[in-house]
Formats: sequence, structure tokens, C-alpha cells
Amino acid sequence: MTALVDIHLTGADADVALRADARAGLTAYPKHLSPKWFYDARGSALFEQITELPEYFPTRTERGLLERTADAIAITSGVDTIVELGSGSSAKTRLLLDAFRRAGSLRRYVPQDVSEPALREALDALAAEYPGLELHGVVGDFTSHLDRLPPEGHRMVAFLGGTIGNLLPAERAEFLRALRAALRPGEQFLLGTGLVVDPSVLVPAYDDAAGVTAEFNRNVLHVLNRELAADFDVDAFDHKAVWDVENEWIEMRLVARRPITVTLAEVDLTVEFAAGEEMRTEVSAKFRRAGVRTMLAEAGFTVVGSWADPDERMALTLATAG
Repeated sequence: MTALVDIHLTGADADVALRADARAGLTAYPKHLSPKWFYDARGSALFEQITELPEYFPTRTERGLLERTADAIAITSGVDTIVELGSGSSAKTRLLLDAFRRAGSLRRYVPQDVSEPALREALDALAAEYPGLELHGVVGDFTSHLDRLPPEGHRMVAFLGGTIGNLLPAERAEFLRALRAALRPGEQFLLGTGLVVDPSVLVPAYDDAAGVTAEFNRNVLHVLNRELAADFDVDAFDHKAVWDVENEWIEMRLVARRPITVTLAEVDLTVEFAAGEEMRTEVSAKFRRAGVRTMLAEAGFTVVGSWADPDERMALTLATAG
């Protein structure tokens, strides 16, 4: 069966967004960049390495949780269409696809991702593995294109990996409102969240001994050098991960080792970094299960199922649009 692909985000769109984000973030105080720009081909490969590191528990913990709960989720949900936001390779989603097939309800899978090549590669693999399953890919950004998700079927939108934690609180609220507006009453949302755990466990997950996360963090500078003709001395920035107790999130930062002047020729911008100046590159918020229920309720969802791993490190929450 040939997969359909809707394209709502092109390379030109991404270029415009990168220019806008770079200008806004590098002229702010304190400076910041969006984590979305980590993920070029090199960054995606580095993140795959991170998921295999002994310190980085979220991916394997959520996968183990899905292995134990996917059948219960499928029975509770009963939808015929799974939509996945930020699908990537759709690796963990296969656990859901298999469970919904066992439950006898699944007809259609709709993966959404910003990368058209990654999406088409995943669709080709899925078409071979799941003959007869309708596939409808969407190239788009989950912060901008929720209103363009295919409307067919009775849908469950899956947003896994704790990715919602990369959004700041106002952005999270806006995202959830937009998602609720895109769903019909009775359709569902499966949300994966990282939970608040001891910082002695959490911080090393974002600052591994092998330095892979440090390379991943600095990769955003390689992206700016390549795409915006910038001249960052990438090795002049150190990686730092800190736990913000008040906000209950991890912040990843890049710290200038010395005074640095950077020119971004493509956006006609010159930026000064003082020695020791820190630039935020990612927020990864962690949640409490009661807080997830409140957050979803405020956006118009009713929780119908909630599961966590035995160590209470990751959670899956199934909610229905009211």
C-alpha cells in the first residue's frame, strides 16, 4: 500500500525559522537557542548514541513501560488511527501498532515529523512491516501545524519521549490548547512525560561521562556555522547541565571559555560572548503525575489512564478530548 505524504514544512520554511530563532535568541539576555536545531543528521545520530548510554534512562525506561502497558492502552483507547507527533524512526511506536492490531481496532498510522527524508524512510520500513495498514505521513512542526493533521478516523495522538518538557510553560499551554482544538470530542491523547527524580540520577542523564551529550549540545553551533555562515569556535564552548529546583527542569547550556566575538554572515549579525557567559540551549521539564492531570484538564482533556515505571521515572497518560 502506497503511503500518502502531506508537506506543510519545506526546507525554505526551516531556513526562515532558523534565521528568526538565531536572531531572537542571540540578541536576548540571557542568550538562548531552540533545541529543535540540534537535530540535523549529525545531531540525530548523536542523540541515538545518547539513548544507549548507561546514564540516559528516559528512552529505555519509556520503552519498557510501553512494553508493559501497550495492550492496556489499546483496550482502553479503542481508536482506529494513531497519530504520532515527532515520530522520527517510529521505533517505539511499533509497540503501540502491534498492541492496537492485537486489539483489532487499528486501520491507520499517521506519523508527523519535521524531516521529510526521515519520514519517508520510516514509512518505507513500516509499509514492509505492516502490509494493509494505511500510512499517511505529515511533514510539519507540531508547534505550528496541528490544525493540518489528517482528520480521517477516530484518532489517538501520541506524543512520546518526554518531548513536551522541551516546551516552556506558556508554550506547553499553547500546544495543548491547539491540540485540543484539532481533536474532536472523544478523540484521545497519549502523553509521555519524564517525572521528577533525584538530581543525582537526573543530571548525569544530561551530562554523561563519555561526553556524547556535550558533543550533541555543541552541535547546534555547527548547524549555525553551516546554515548561517557563522564563525563559532565550537571548541571554545563547554557543556553544562543544571537542575532548576524551582522550575523542576534540566537546563542545558553552553558556556564561553573566553571572550568571543561571533559573526553570522547570513543574518548580518555580530554577537559578543563574555568569558563564562552561559547560553541556554534546552529546557527539559520533569513533571509530577498530579501536575500532568491538572495540565491536561486545563486544556480540555480528561485523563482515563495513567501508568508509570516501577521507579517512577517516566509516565504515560491517556486522556480524552472533552
